[in-house]
Amino acid sequence: MRSQVRSGARLRRTAITVALVVLCLLVVGRITGILVDWLWFSSISYADVFWTVLAAQVLLFVAVFAVSASAIWASGFLAHRYARDLGFSQVSAAFSFGRSAAISDLANRVAPRIRWRAAIAGVAIVLGLLVAASEISSWDMALRFIHQVPFGERDPIFGKDIGFYLFSLPVYIALKNWLLRVLFCSAAVAGAVYAMRGDIAIEQLPRGLSPAAAVHGSALLGLFFVLKAWSYGLDRFLLLYGDNGVVVGASYTDVHVVLPVLWLLVGVAAAASVASWANMRWRSYRVPAVSVLLVFGGSFAFAVIYPALFQRFYVKPSELQLETPYIEHNIALTRKAYGLEQIAAKPFPAEQGLNLASLQANRPTIDNIRLWDVQPLMDTYAQLQEIRTYYKFLSVDIDRYLLDDGYRQVMLSARELDPAMLPANAQTWVNLHLLFTHGNGVVMSPVTEKSTEGLPSLYLQDIPPVANGGPAIREPRLYFGGGDQDYVIVKGNVPEFDYPKGKDNVYAAYSGHDGVAVGSLARRSLFAWQFDDPNILLTSYITDQSRILFRRNIQDRVRTIAPFLSLDHDPYIVVSDRRLFWMQDAYTTSSWFPYAQPGIGDGGNYIRNAVKVVIDAYNGTVDFYVSDPTDPILRTYQRIFPGLFKPLEAMPKDLQQHIRYPEDLFLIQAQLYRAYHMDTPEVFYNREDLWQFPQELAGIDGGNASMPMPPYYTVMRLPGAARAEFVLMLPMVPSQRENMIAWLAARCDPPEYGKLIVYTFPKEKLVYGPFQIEARIQQNTEISQQISLWNQMGSRVIRGHLVVVPIENSILYISPLYLRAASGQLPELKRVIAAYGDRVVMEETLGEALAALFKETTPAAMPRGTADARAREALAHYDRAIERLKAGDWSGFGSELDALRPLLEALGAGRPADQK
Repeated sequence: MRSQVRSGARLRRTAITVALVVLCLLVVGRITGILVDWLWFSSISYADVFWTVLAAQVLLFVAVFAVSASAIWASGFLAHRYARDLGFSQVSAAFSFGRSAAISDLANRVAPRIRWRAAIAGVAIVLGLLVAASEISSWDMALRFIHQVPFGERDPIFGKDIGFYLFSLPVYIALKNWLLRVLFCSAAVAGAVYAMRGDIAIEQLPRGLSPAAAVHGSALLGLFFVLKAWSYGLDRFLLLYGDNGVVVGASYTDVHVVLPVLWLLVGVAAAASVASWANMRWRSYRVPAVSVLLVFGGSFAFAVIYPALFQRFYVKPSELQLETPYIEHNIALTRKAYGLEQIAAKPFPAEQGLNLASLQANRPTIDNIRLWDVQPLMDTYAQLQEIRTYYKFLSVDIDRYLLDDGYRQVMLSARELDPAMLPANAQTWVNLHLLFTHGNGVVMSPVTEKSTEGLPSLYLQDIPPVANGGPAIREPRLYFGGGDQDYVIVKGNVPEFDYPKGKDNVYAAYSGHDGVAVGSLARRSLFAWQFDDPNILLTSYITDQSRILFRRNIQDRVRTIAPFLSLDHDPYIVVSDRRLFWMQDAYTTSSWFPYAQPGIGDGGNYIRNAVKVVIDAYNGTVDFYVSDPTDPILRTYQRIFPGLFKPLEAMPKDLQQHIRYPEDLFLIQAQLYRAYHMDTPEVFYNREDLWQFPQELAGIDGGNASMPMPPYYTVMRLPGAARAEFVLMLPMVPSQRENMIAWLAARCDPPEYGKLIVYTFPKEKLVYGPFQIEARIQQNTEISQQISLWNQMGSRVIRGHLVVVPIENSILYISPLYLRAASGQLPELKRVIAAYGDRVVMEETLGEALAALFKETTPAAMPRGTADARAREALAHYDRAIERLKAGDWSGFGSELDALRPLLEALGAGRPADQK
């Protein structure tokens, strides 16, 4: 017997020791994580942000833990204080009534050993810690509640400022849910104490409850009904987020039936709480039973069944008439939530008046028609410019630069280092963390040009970067970028690999501002523990000057500093002031905007591109610039973090020239605008003018399946604008139809940045849409025969994306065609397909395609075959203009057109060309 006792004691001591060791490791891990974060935030001059977030988390944790643990302990202590003081045999009998002898024996052995107050305190502490830990993530919500700013507009049902829904309502709901969890834990602890003390005998209810247990249960039930009454009160505001298939937000039934019912249920729940507290004196089981039945039965009957019947038999037959005001609320507030009300609608005649003179007048647009698609160009970059296996192009970005040959749209990609691509035997710790530390340079090419072999012309190429028409780069090294970026240690006694040069390598040393000092033994131990890498502690390559660079993935870097911002999927590289920078669009979002249609992936229904983030690719500095100072969510964060955000005017002027409208936001807005361009309730209800994204064919042989056309950037002169500008655009087609009905454009250049315009076509006129043009291309005998011939010769044809190019009041369609050897990875741009009106042509270059497209349509006024010398002269000028266009000689093309114009005018007027 004694040996069993000693064995049990040893097991208990072992278990306690293991638990303490695990707890210590968790605490140490948490402390070291906080310390590393503090060092990192301090190194990038954002220590204030770190302390604000940490203080909010600590205060929230402490407050929630204190209240939760105190409430749970008080409930358990009261149960212990007033429970019956039975003998142990009576406890066992009460606890195990109707149970097996094993359970009875267990109760007899456990109950005498319980130290009730210590046990209750321990359980309260554990449950309090669990509840508090689950609430730490709400620090953001709490700070927004405290520092909230008004929105400036009110909801149409309750007349509350929309800021109440964005900042206060989520906190009230979270607070209600937390109190319910605490109440449940308190009831569970009290119930366990009463059960173990013999005050509850399940099989003998209601007589199985002692007076103390009945009083305690009634008190807790009364608190539950108070919270339930508050919950019904909050449910009134949640009506503004409902969706009955016709209206998103409160509908006719919600306002006229559900809202009064919720007020009724608030009263019923309040009465039930009073009755439950009164039952502390009566101690009858009937009172709580009736209260529960009234509250939950009434909720089901009046809040579920009655509204459904009312909706079906009263609202449905007159749905449009009754729901019209609420449809108007949904349209107005959805447009407000996504910024759709700022879209300016303009007519687009969609005429067929395009000619060679129009092309010359819109030369900046023609010069920037994109012929290179992202994937073929990335494959080409990889084959021509990765240089070594450990370099990699992770993405291709689209931007515009003012270069020597004008305002040009370009595609560029950063040459980043991918240590995983090193040979297996070279993936040593020294190579991965000390030697191979950074990428080098970018590749840049114009979107329209190609070589005679069908390869892109390169404005920037090689290592170190060589400029051939592109911007020069003085500091090409990229220590921060995309992909998986592990930590590196710089300023050690190992030179960093910079780039290969012939048979030798060139080495460099980091002289930037980033990094946390890691030279001391304490720092090395800290980071060795944090990164679970003892080499940091053991290596002899670290010096007193060494610094460790981590969080080198730019999006991870931004999210760590500002986790409350949502990031666009596509950060893009910018060459500015001979240096490399990453630009990242960031959004403020919410799921709490009333009456707004959810349109964001996580169920959100409000979005603003409120912040532009700039990350130095060499120094790692991160700057947050305010791009939408009117956004109330951002204004709230400016109050929370006063030193985090800078005005957009503080961004360097050259970087401001590379701001672009973000594609993710544009896509969300376009998706919503398909329906919400209809601002008349009757039209919206019937979906009479619903739009959709056009379909296109792309990929090998054009692909067998269609796909929605994505938005794309282009440089063009908008109708009525004075100059060409960088825009993001997307065509639209009617629902279930393929003809084009409109196109949506977002302007990217200052000072018009952020303005959206939708150009709508006449509904009585047929304008071919992208998918119809795709069908005409496939039906073209010459094109289909050429594609079949190439495929039979061992090559694979890749159809590029179709580009819709608005020029003045007309629409031009351009699509590239690439050729790739069946066993090769180097796509070549071999043909350009152009379509206008009823004509489709395919030629080797864009200039030749345009010349062929307009050769027969433009000179209709020229009298071919006449003996008039003026006609022959005009024809000669026209033919030479076509030759210049095919050759890409825009200067010569313009000169010939200038000479052609007076001859045509003279022929039209029937007078000599030199007559004034």
